[in-house]
Amino acid sequence: MTQPNILELAKQGDVDAIASLMNRHLHPKGITAKVAFQDACLEVTLESAQAPNQQILVAFIRKGLTGLGATSIENVKIYGQQTGKKFPAWTKEFNLGIVDDELEAADNEESSSEPQFLTIFINLSGDTARGLTNQDFESIANKISSDILSSCTDVFIQKVSISNGSSVITKER
Repeated sequence: MTQPNILELAKQGDVDAIASLMNRHLHPKGITAKVAFQDACLEVTLESAQAPNQQILVAFIRKGLTGLGATSIENVKIYGQQTGKKFPAWTKEFNLGIVDDELEAADNEESSSEPQFLTIFINLSGDTARGLTNQDFESIANKISSDILSSCTDVFIQKVSISNGSSVITKER
């Protein structure tokens, strides 16, 4: 398939052509796009070794699809998935018919009303021969947990789990 043919097919809503255009940009970054179309909704699954960056990739796909101007696509669902996992790490759905200013306002509204949940796991390595007791570990782990939980205002930390190989300290909100 030559460049003009791929672009023309993508503008007509051809999922293979859309996937091909996306993968040209995403494969070098270790991300694979799989595309399906059903009932005027384009479904894009982005898969990589680590969960793909939602904010950057949603903006990339939104801009690309808006530029294509495929009239058959009304809605877009994007799934960000880590390779080998059954379920996506995140999903995002939007309507291509909404103008950019409305989309940006909706994104800003969503990001302020829907907190991002984050779980933090820390593994401390200490040597009991050098005097690190379980009591010391608990004290250090509790201090780290408190510091993390109290200092995060933009991200909602759901759980902090700290282990030292034999003990685990977990704090949940």
